Amino acid sequence: MEPHDERKPLGYWLKLVDSLINEQFAVSLDEHGITRLQWQLLNSLAQEPATLRQLSHRLAPFLAPTPDDEPDTIAEHLAELVDSGWVTDEAGSLILTDQGRLGWEKLDETVAGMRESSGAGIPREDYVTTVRTLHRMAVNLGWNDSTAEGDN
Repeated sequence: MEPHDERKPLGYWLKLVDSLINEQFAVSLDEHGITRLQWQLLNSLAQEPATLRQLSHRLAPFLAPTPDDEPDTIAEHLAELVDSGWVTDEAGSLILTDQGRLGWEKLDETVAGMRESSGAGIPREDYVTTVRTLHRMAVNLGWNDSTAEGDN
C-alpha cells in the first residue's frame, strides 16, 4: 500500500469498498434478475426458514435508503420471490421452494466467485482479523449482537 493511502480514514475505505461491493452485486445479480436484498433473503432462508420479523432483524444492515431516500423493505423484495415461486409461506414461516433452492444454489456459485475475486491476494487470517475488528467496532458503536438474530 502506498503511504498516501494510509492517511485516508477508515470511513473512506468502508464507504468505497461497500460501494464497489454493491456495484459488483448489482451487475452480477442483475444478470439473474435478482437484487442484492433478494439474494440476502434467499441466502438467509437457505440456512433456515424464518418469519418476516426474523428476516427483518437479520437483514437490517442491508436495508439502505434508495436514491429517493425511501428505504427498501423486506416485504417488497420478498413479494417478488413469492410471486416467482422461489419462496412460500407455510403458517407464517417463510421457506425456499424446490425451485428457490435450485436458484439459490446457482446464485451461491456466482456470489462465491465474487467473494473469491474480491479477496484475491488477502491471506485468510487477515480477512478473519478484518471481520473481527469491524465486528468489535460495531459493538463499540452501539450495535447489539442479540438484536441481529431472530426475535430477540
